[in-house]
Amino acid sequence: MMDAPLNDTQLLEQFNIASTKERAFTAILKKYQEKLYWHIRRMVVEHEDANDVLQNMFVKAWKGLENFRADSQLYTWLYRIATNECLTFLEQKKKRTTVSMSDNDSGLANSVKADNGFDSNKLEWKLQLAVQHLPEKQKLVFNLRYFDEMPYAEMSEVLETSEGSLKASYHHAVKKIEDYILNN
Repeated sequence: MMDAPLNDTQLLEQFNIASTKERAFTAILKKYQEKLYWHIRRMVVEHEDANDVLQNMFVKAWKGLENFRADSQLYTWLYRIATNECLTFLEQKKKRTTVSMSDNDSGLANSVKADNGFDSNKLEWKLQLAVQHLPEKQKLVFNLRYFDEMPYAEMSEVLETSEGSLKASYHHAVKKIEDYILNN
């Protein structure tokens, strides 16, 4: 008979016991890996980059988990680490390429176009291209709200921004995406 999956509180308790630490972290990884991968992938676009960022994110989570105070939910904390790792990665990529941000955005859009399944006539591809043309903050807010269906209250914790600001960013992002899709 299979044991029922542990909830986050139980996993955190087990993480703080030396004999069950690795097993608990593996369970946390399995529980959140896919959601976090897609959150990261929508930001950095390329699969290899997303895997690298995800790996860095889990290393940071491993190192910081014993100091996690549970002021927020575990997945909110993990999303915050993932988001910060994405932003750090994109900033480093921008510095490495030493081009303007608009050129970097074009590079991300080109990465979308280079995907084997790309078809510019399909709405989902137009949406992906439109999202890649958004400023980073709007892209992040749009991805969290639209794809991850994260409530504004949780998004506010992840991004450490007011709900009102997030709602405005999402509204502007949706408007820009609509304009892009209608005009391209």
